[in-house]
Amino acid sequence: MSGQQCEIAWFSALCDDDYEFLGVPDPFLQSSWEHCRNIVLRAEEGGFDNILLPSGYQLGLDTTAFAAAVATQVKRMKLLWATRMGEDWPPQLARRIATLDRILGPNVAGTGGRLNVNIISSDMPGEKIESGPRYRRATEIMKIVRTLLNGEYLDFQGEFYNLQLDPARITTLSGTCPAFYFGGLSHEARECAAEGCDVYLMWPDTMDKVRETITDMKQRAAAKGRSLKFGYRVHVVVRETEDEARAYADRLLSKLDEDAGKAIREKSLDAKNYGVQRQQELRGAAGGDGFVEDNLWTGIGRARSGCGAAIVGTPDQVLAKLRAYQAEGIEAFILSGYPHMQEADMFARYVLPHIQHGPLVL
Repeated sequence: MSGQQCEIAWFSALCDDDYEFLGVPDPFLQSSWEHCRNIVLRAEEGGFDNILLPSGYQLGLDTTAFAAAVATQVKRMKLLWATRMGEDWPPQLARRIATLDRILGPNVAGTGGRLNVNIISSDMPGEKIESGPRYRRATEIMKIVRTLLNGEYLDFQGEFYNLQLDPARITTLSGTCPAFYFGGLSHEARECAAEGCDVYLMWPDTMDKVRETITDMKQRAAAKGRSLKFGYRVHVVVRETEDEARAYADRLLSKLDEDAGKAIREKSLDAKNYGVQRQQELRGAAGGDGFVEDNLWTGIGRARSGCGAAIVGTPDQVLAKLRAYQAEGIEAFILSGYPHMQEADMFARYVLPHIQHGPLVL
């Protein structure tokens, strides 16, 4: 498996999600332009291929404004810009994507841009619609944006949008739509992904569930005449010995007040979705030490909504776990750790040199 290339991305904590001790706010690690920019620049220096810029309406910084600013400072790395479908008008979203792609500049090969888009099927802040219509709306938006960014005339008649429109003058550097990364576990989310996205993202799960989900998504996409790449979002704790790694994981939770952890989990607008519930199930299935299978630790989910588990172990153990996911079909990893800047350094030092990695090719 050592010869199989994958994309390795890091995470910039735009959503007030950086800690030395989980659940204990730290003013030095709160989301700010300076702090989140420094995470991005450290990840580029460390050799990561891509970095996720997350989006949460109630939390942290505005992702679009941040992405535009930091795009002028990174020289090589891609940006995975998260955008919430409930907060935009599709033609304007297409124009914004093209503009960000231009600001970011060409890839090393000169074959196109360095922007990818993490599509989030969200409500509009202050409104609530059922998941079925919400995901159908996201599917329509992806189709509209893809058509416009591919330079095609748009004649779209749908449930939510009826649009006839020429593409805007400004295009992406490649003249085509960037890759859409998208995640969700419900039936509606899976159908949306199968029809609209390029890279299907999963949160941490047991290896049998990862295998099962990939098989299901391949079948759903094939039924629509499409194919998907697969990505995996997970935290990491890597140390020279397993005892050190486990001790550090325990340290992260050593000051957590359970009520504070619950408040953090429930603060997110997406706190009740199917994927979050699955993360809760994982925690419930874990042993007393928080491990649900070899080197997969669920403790992080006690103080975090969303991605709630970490690969914990030595460099060799972390590498073996990543390669096991690769063997199941994962081609892109979005990693993070606490504090984000320091853990990026650890991963870059101990693991990244031993992985054949590079930007995902669609």
